[in-house]
Amino acid sequence: MNYKKPRFETDVIHYGYHAEEHQGSLVPPLYQTSTFTFDSAEQGERRFAGKEEGYIYSRLGNPTVKMLEERMAALENGEAALAFASGMAAVSAVLIALTKSGDHILCSQGVYGCTFGLLELMKDKYQIDHDFSQMTSREIIENQIKPNTACIYIETPINPTMKLVDLQMVADVAKSRGIPVVVDNTFCSPYLQTPISHGCDIVIHSATKYICGHGDVIAGIVVGGKEIIGQISMTTQKDIGGIISPFDAWLLLRGLKTLPIRMDRHCENTSLIHEFLKQHPKVDRIYYPGDTEHPDFKIMKKQMKKSGGLISFSIKGNKETSQLFMNQLKLIKIAVSLGDAETLIQHPATMTHAVVPKEDRIKMGIDDTLLRLSIGLEAWEDIKEDLEQAFERI
Repeated sequence: MNYKKPRFETDVIHYGYHAEEHQGSLVPPLYQTSTFTFDSAEQGERRFAGKEEGYIYSRLGNPTVKMLEERMAALENGEAALAFASGMAAVSAVLIALTKSGDHILCSQGVYGCTFGLLELMKDKYQIDHDFSQMTSREIIENQIKPNTACIYIETPINPTMKLVDLQMVADVAKSRGIPVVVDNTFCSPYLQTPISHGCDIVIHSATKYICGHGDVIAGIVVGGKEIIGQISMTTQKDIGGIISPFDAWLLLRGLKTLPIRMDRHCENTSLIHEFLKQHPKVDRIYYPGDTEHPDFKIMKKQMKKSGGLISFSIKGNKETSQLFMNQLKLIKIAVSLGDAETLIQHPATMTHAVVPKEDRIKMGIDDTLLRLSIGLEAWEDIKEDLEQAFERI
């Protein structure tokens, strides 16, 4: 019998780790060190000159971090990966590496609030312009690409409106123009979606979310081809220095082991809560890719394994109604992250996207009644009952 490549559920536990190389330790060891010693001055010279492989200093590489990077690259079907101290450290490293003064970035219609803030900073300080695009057809994308477009940046699902972008379509247009496509895959994790498989070039994760899964790490991941990852490693990561700590990398390796099991439960719970919210008379609109009435349902079926663990919905009323509803919740916590074991709710207009001017927020589909719900791993009935009692109080 020929040996077959292990499946995803096996790779999240075993890929790239060989216990015999680490004193037989079942669990990957934590190399909690800032620097590494050399056998001789000549060896140090060779390593700094790139003539010999080996570790120098943990900002430039660390064995624990390397294990995480190699595993994430495999899970995302990429050639190489880099780990960062936060999701935004990863986003900024990529966008700075791909652009120069006078360039242009084409973005999906809606991005995380801090990504929006970074884009504005790059525009104001370095004259790197950006435009937002609905990306619903080849023609729209082609018409918005400029001669100085340096990259296309996508969130899908988009935070927090849950709109989807057809990755294959965008990648086809971009490749014909020689433009790299960057995808923030945080909402899906590689278990639900692998953008590189659809022709995209770079994948970004806020590993704080589903990769970690336990709400106790801030981290980011970038995956792509060896050439571009090498470029980012030796420029914006090395010189700006937004590196991950070995301990956080070790925690992410631990979190990855349960990613498929957690994602299945997140998705199952979310589907059930969606059915409850869809029928509730106090819910005005609901945004969930798994809804057969969602305008992008066909895209979801094409590029996602399941519908994900997030729902956004609008309550009938105004901002005060939405905030009152949030304040009545008991089990569900008011917090701005996602992908944790706990179910979390937040108000994008005043929290994650508060930095976005109101006019731009409205264009993105973020009004004062919109709430984003990250469904956790609790019994779905308990989540439903908490939502029910909060609805009764408004």
